[in-house]
Amino acid sequence: MDAMQTTQYARALLNAHGDKAAVEAARRMRACEEAGKPEEAEDWKKIRLAISEMRGPNQG
Repeated sequence: MDAMQTTQYARALLNAHGDKAAVEAARRMRACEEAGKPEEAEDWKKIRLAISEMRGPNQG
């Protein structure tokens, strides 16, 4: 997943889940890890980071 896609997914999660977007990304990351899909888990990790960056340092 490229940076543009990561940003698009992060924005979509923020719009859909608000303050719980990072939690949702973490849940999906863990699900991928448990399913043996490390590449997808890494994508969700990047999305989670992008969400945190969008929300700012004091927002989690």
